[in-house]
Amino acid sequence: MAGGTIWKGSIHFGDTNVPVKLHAAIKEERIQFHLLHRRDQVKLRQQMICAYEKKPVPTEAQTKGFEVEDGKYILVDPAELEQTAPEGSRMIEVHEFVKTGQIDPIFLGHVYYLEPDTYTEGYNSLVAALQEMDAEGICTWTMRKRSYLGSLQASGKILRLSTLRYADEVIPVKSLKLQEIPMSERELKIGSDLINQLTAPFQPQKFENEHQKKLQKLIEKKARGEKIAVLRPRLLKPTASDQLLQALEASLKKVA
Repeated sequence: MAGGTIWKGSIHFGDTNVPVKLHAAIKEERIQFHLLHRRDQVKLRQQMICAYEKKPVPTEAQTKGFEVEDGKYILVDPAELEQTAPEGSRMIEVHEFVKTGQIDPIFLGHVYYLEPDTYTEGYNSLVAALQEMDAEGICTWTMRKRSYLGSLQASGKILRLSTLRYADEVIPVKSLKLQEIPMSERELKIGSDLINQLTAPFQPQKFENEHQKKLQKLIEKKARGEKIAVLRPRLLKPTASDQLLQALEASLKKVA
């Protein structure tokens, strides 16, 4: 079930405006812990401490600064920062369309659902057109004093909006300077056979967050007053480079 409306606006392209409501498409359920004083189990409160005076600094005495060199800062007032904020807008501006699948997943960020705010034929027409053309729209919008780059996609009968990272936020893989390693026909065949044996339709419900399950069980046990046995973690030794081929062959036999 979709959550509440996060934002309202309109998709704009050409002479068309489509009113929409934005909903989160992802929910992250993580067990949250509080930091407590061990002695009396009271919550600890974070304070900003002056590194020179070693004393807490109240909010009204705090300011922001950009470090230009070691220990030297340019001070910036909140009013000055406000001037750099993007202008408020309720428009998702579509600039161009690209073929579906052309965007490298490394650029993808958060995902949202776009629900029609009021009934208009424009919403359904846009969904149908994106599906027919096998395309997605590259767009920009402003939300909560932040500018976003995104991709507008059709998914079934609805529209999805994914935030995209800007080009200068993505580290080129060339910067890793990976070495070219030769591969034999035998290695390629073993690797291909193993992948073929393990290939299956994507079914996300088959997989669960094992870490969260273990945390939940730990909390439930401690709530019942059970003693927790602390086990030493089992460390796996890395496979030596000269044994990788044998390891692949052994893995292939297990799944065959």
